[in-house]
Amino acid sequence: MFRTLTSEQMKKIVIIGGSKGIGSAILLQQLEHNLVYNISRTAPDISHPNLVHFKADVLHDPLPEIESIDTLIYCPGSINLKPILSLNVEDFRNDFEINVIGAVKVIQNYLPILKQGDDPSIVLFSSVAAKLGMPFHASIAASKCAVEGLVKSLGAELASVVRINAIAPTITETSLSASILGNERMKENMIERHPIKNYLKPQEVAQMADFLISDKAASISGQVFQLDYGLVSFKL
Repeated sequence: MFRTLTSEQMKKIVIIGGSKGIGSAILLQQLEHNLVYNISRTAPDISHPNLVHFKADVLHDPLPEIESIDTLIYCPGSINLKPILSLNVEDFRNDFEINVIGAVKVIQNYLPILKQGDDPSIVLFSSVAAKLGMPFHASIAASKCAVEGLVKSLGAELASVVRINAIAPTITETSLSASILGNERMKENMIERHPIKNYLKPQEVAQMADFLISDKAASISGQVFQLDYGLVSFKL
């Protein structure tokens, strides 16, 4: 059974894109002890007294008014893997819009409210592709490097008020990665590519997000955390 806390005990968490994949895992975890506002184009497959859903495309629709926010988590992303000659300018533009411009729009909109929150924090998402050169990742890597630059710059700008960090996962088993982890052989090959012989599940990423927005991470801001099963750090 779900545990319901009083509004005074709960943090107010805004999740952008909490209906699927990593965002859904974060949403489910946060509902255990926080009030969660989910903003996405589709509703989560769950109803809960601690959940408020707003249907919106953050790139094109007005953002909903929310009176109190302690944490902002921006989850939308893309996996657009093509050779450079198969990518066009619109591919780069679309990936940048989803990964960077959407995050900027949300932060600018909610920052005045967030600054008034309880230990306010922001979590964005990068990728191992921002650190490790991989074929066919030119568009997504360019966008994620911009996300990491945003984290560093805003971390400094907001240092005395709001903490901001990013998580850089390796391939994670979600609907977005279905074309890469589509069968058992593909999954086995992906496991072998990682030195620690595994790839991520959404719940693992949610645990890192939970840590970064907690008081246990009070000293941490402007950082990018690799969740990579050794892919970036080790060559065996």
